[in-house]
Amino acid sequence: MPEIRIAVLPEPKVQNRLFDDSHWKQLESIGTVVRNTREGAPLADTLKAVIEGADAAITSWGCPALTQDILERAPRLRGVLHAAGTVKGIVTDALWARGIRVSSANGPLGVGVAETALGLTIASLKNMWRLSRSTREGAWSAGKDKVRELYGITVGVIGAGKAGSHYIRLLRQFDVDILVFDPLLTEEQAAAMGAVKTELNELLARSDVVSIHAPSLPETYKMIDGERLALMKDDAILINTARGMIVDEQALVAELTKGRLFACLDVTDPEPPAPDHPLRSLPNCVLTPHIAGAVNNGVKRVGQFAIDELKRLLAGEPLQGEVKAEQMSTLA
Repeated sequence: MPEIRIAVLPEPKVQNRLFDDSHWKQLESIGTVVRNTREGAPLADTLKAVIEGADAAITSWGCPALTQDILERAPRLRGVLHAAGTVKGIVTDALWARGIRVSSANGPLGVGVAETALGLTIASLKNMWRLSRSTREGAWSAGKDKVRELYGITVGVIGAGKAGSHYIRLLRQFDVDILVFDPLLTEEQAAAMGAVKTELNELLARSDVVSIHAPSLPETYKMIDGERLALMKDDAILINTARGMIVDEQALVAELTKGRLFACLDVTDPEPPAPDHPLRSLPNCVLTPHIAGAVNNGVKRVGQFAIDELKRLLAGEPLQGEVKAEQMSTLA
């Protein structure tokens, strides 16, 4: 039986973000590792050379589509482990036609997103952002009357994919009511998660905190518009760690200018927002520079997931992040 060959296709800069020495040792214990050593965005000729004769390929940010001419170099290829989020940029009809299995690291990325959303939820309910600013300016308890706990409130979750479902799991540690809107979710599935399935408008009207985890699709473009923002309670908190295009930012600015809502935005459209964009200066808006998914040491979790998926692939086990061709129309 020939030795397992593992093709690592991302450019070296991305490889170094994903893998440290312990990860390379794990890969080398599995089989022969062939790495892309060319700096810069991977070119087709480079990928052909690296993937030659491979049983499995690891892709990530910056990798192009795996076209027929590239795949022809790896007739034994069994799986593509994508150490990043969406696989839409790498999959092709040729890949599906050959029955090659595909895995996405949306799961571990979703863990980071959900944890960030929970942190933003707690900090915002506690009114920490404004209390920190006022104490820095010499006050002490101004705004303390606005502090709330994750207790006896309603949290609305828009989207029950990897990030949204993990956020719900984290929320179950608290005494709160959880509403979820996701057209692909049944009432029974929502109940099993510990949430109640609702329509979007009802969720917005009833929730004290609304956390967006929906995919970026034509159907979700500016889904949270002026009419829907107007449905939200006074003093409600809107958290977006998904994609900026889901929220109509002009409408959000108008609503925030009234002082009625509070927003925490880890994503904007475009990124970054213009230096003079109102979202940068509104006192009831917190902006962070797209840090929710995986940053610095957190990216290593994505690399480890790809290795674990590789082990499952070679053992003939189910892949935790497996993506099927029929799912592509509903994925971000």
